[in-house]
Amino acid sequence: MKAPILALLAFAMMATSPAAADCYADYKAKQVDPPLRLHYGVAQISDGACSIAGAEGELAPRLVDAGFTLLLIVSTFGPEGLDERKASAGDNFLRY
Repeated sequence: MKAPILALLAFAMMATSPAAADCYADYKAKQVDPPLRLHYGVAQISDGACSIAGAEGELAPRLVDAGFTLLLIVSTFGPEGLDERKASAGDNFLRY
């Protein structure tokens, strides 16, 4: 009897939890240490940070951890803009 109740509770919790973020930002960054390396990428941003300023605050620390400095947030957009940016971002598509 416990298993069905636990399963029902787990399902109910999933149904009321927030959905995955539907906000993304495309950005330009540079490598901190020489040699100079620039890259363009696309990153998922939380819904609460879905603005240029919010994306800067959320993405900059992620890039620093990887040895990059954020130069510019180009734009923020929803899932409808992912396909058109995927080829340009290459390995940096949803990497950070």
